[in-house]
Amino acid sequence: MNMQFRCLILLIFAFLSTFCMAQTGELKGHLSGESEHLPFANIYLRNTNTGTTSNELGNYHIQNIEPGNYTIIASFVGHISQKKQIVIKAGETHIVNFNLSSSSTLDEIVVTGTMKETYVSASPIKIDVVTSKKMDTYLPSAASSVIESVQLVNGVQEVVACGVCYTNSISVNGLPGSYTAILMDGTPIYGSLASVYGLNGIPNMIIDRFEVIKGPSSTLYGSEAVAGVINIITKNPESQPLFSADIMTSSHEEVFGNIAVAPRLGKSNAYVGMNFGYANLYADNNFDGFGDGVNSDHISIFSKINFYRPSDKLFSLAAKFYYEDRRNGVEAYVKDRAYKTIRGSDQIYGESIYTNRFELFGSYALDTKANLKIDYSLSNHEQDSYYGDQFFEASQQIAFGNFLWNFNIDKHDILIGTTLRYDAYDDNTLATENEIDGDIINAPNNQFVPGVFVQDEFGISENITLLGGIRLDHHQEHGLIYAPRLNVKVNTSDWTTFRFNFGTGFKVVNLFTEDHAFVTGQREVLIAENLEPESSYNFSVNYNQVYTGLGGSGSIDLEGFYTHFTNKIIPDYDIPGFIIYENSNGFARTMGLSMNINHNFTIPLSFNIGMNVLKSTETESDLTDTEITKDILFAPRWSGVISSSYQFKRQRITLAYTAQITGPMALPEVYDLDESGTPLEASRPTTSIPFSLHQLQVSKMIQNNYSLYLGINNFESRCPLVSQNLFLTLNLKKFVVLSWCPFELCCSTNNTSAVSTISLSS
Repeated sequence: MNMQFRCLILLIFAFLSTFCMAQTGELKGHLSGESEHLPFANIYLRNTNTGTTSNELGNYHIQNIEPGNYTIIASFVGHISQKKQIVIKAGETHIVNFNLSSSSTLDEIVVTGTMKETYVSASPIKIDVVTSKKMDTYLPSAASSVIESVQLVNGVQEVVACGVCYTNSISVNGLPGSYTAILMDGTPIYGSLASVYGLNGIPNMIIDRFEVIKGPSSTLYGSEAVAGVINIITKNPESQPLFSADIMTSSHEEVFGNIAVAPRLGKSNAYVGMNFGYANLYADNNFDGFGDGVNSDHISIFSKINFYRPSDKLFSLAAKFYYEDRRNGVEAYVKDRAYKTIRGSDQIYGESIYTNRFELFGSYALDTKANLKIDYSLSNHEQDSYYGDQFFEASQQIAFGNFLWNFNIDKHDILIGTTLRYDAYDDNTLATENEIDGDIINAPNNQFVPGVFVQDEFGISENITLLGGIRLDHHQEHGLIYAPRLNVKVNTSDWTTFRFNFGTGFKVVNLFTEDHAFVTGQREVLIAENLEPESSYNFSVNYNQVYTGLGGSGSIDLEGFYTHFTNKIIPDYDIPGFIIYENSNGFARTMGLSMNINHNFTIPLSFNIGMNVLKSTETESDLTDTEITKDILFAPRWSGVISSSYQFKRQRITLAYTAQITGPMALPEVYDLDESGTPLEASRPTTSIPFSLHQLQVSKMIQNNYSLYLGINNFESRCPLVSQNLFLTLNLKKFVVLSWCPFELCCSTNNTSAVSTISLSS
């Protein structure tokens, strides 16, 4: 009886388990991409806690799924995520396979040109895209920021205006960095005070891709978008690994690192990352008495959450904190952190900059039938700095809101937007001084700028698209300012595209926030007049041709552009001991030609070659009405970008090479002083020599769970202040291995470093 009872119990349990399994379904499948298998890829059901990873052969299996309709998402680093709609039925096993395309070769989805999603090929605006995969291929991710990454785009360069503190900005087609709008997820929060040092605090670890528009975009993005727009798209928490780490050390006494987690918070997805860096080596290879590279400590903390909503509408919120301690000068100032106690000394020259920055930004799509969305941001930037004995203290708070309504009428895709921007700025310079009854008082500059814009994308025919728009802003000091634009896209065939662009731009004065030359040197500042907003108009023509042949396929992209400025504010350094700021009584213009060739062979070889020829001049009339024309400072007459990669598929090795080439550019006229402090008769050279930077990186996949990277940065460098880097990186999925590269490399300059890196991803 006992035995019979036990058998009965077993039969009941077997029946119940079979019954329960019959009430759920299963998912199976395989993931492939550039390789036959994609191991350790992420597969999950949207808005659930159900998911898994593929095994070493790219296979996956998800069990016990409740019946219903689902969206299954597959993602893998360096590839475009893919979604599929499925219906799970009880007791059935569903087979769903994925083939993910590489993000570097696909027609990317972009949002910057028209504030809505479209493909690069379909956009009326010419847009360059750099993905995280491309950045990781050519740059060590732990040590790189957006400043280094944007230089992979032809016509975009880093400009260093101060040889001691290394104030840097991003120049587009030869125009100063203050003319480029820097966006984070479509929201303009970088500019003014943050344009000098804030961009260093955007690590590559948080970037999914960035999009570059060369040419005025003030119609959509307002002031600061005169030269172009760089929109940094942060990573989507849904597609990130649960944990990742990337730590790098070097013989330059540097330490850099990224650490990130991507937890699921119920049905919501989050991403939290920390980037840190430490550099504390003094080197003076050109023997000018000052360090060749800036020393710094920094930490950047980033967090983003995509909230679950039953309507599947967008609600994202992100925050970033950045702190930097930057210093340079003579050796006695930097060594053993002496600057901590002697900041502001008039005996030992050095520069020390403390930066604190906080940002909050995101988007919210309203739960309505109409396509309504709000973009918002809030930032606070604090700077405490000494340039020699010159103290500069500044703070800036910016609040921004953008309300968008997108709808369609027949063949018209219409976007209407209203913007509100509040900008509060204060510093200890004459920029925020006011004289009342003979007394000088502090007068912070507070600006409230409302604006409205409308854009119409009209599909005239299958092959012709017309995009028109206009923006109207109101400034307290300058009144109403408008900015129109017109873009035409013509497809003469499936493989041939022409784009014709006209646009205007305007730039409101942010004199001291964007140019720190007045405190970094021993010059007296003179503001000759009430400064008016700068204005510009731009013409450009773009030709894109896709082709097959030469053992593969590729594209040729040609562009000609012309920009004309009036009221341009030009700092005059020609009088020793002074910087004179005034609106130009003439005009300035930039014109040039750009060419890009991309080619992918049927063998695993690809390359990109970009060249940019530029003429940037400013013309003014002297007291005798004679026009004087001279080159704009720091605008290279020509530049180029080269990148190439080759895969040894059987050995699972990838070889990648990139180079940035910079031609001669005009430099400020600087006079050295004699022992009495009197300027010498002859100035330093006013034109730079051409230089180039080269990088080489080799990656090796070992088994299926980790990869090894070996690279050389800046070999055969023609820039005397740039030193070489040899680095070794190990990326792993399940465990950590520390490696060190102890040997030296013979290079063209004296400073060589060996680097070891740990990277972990799971």
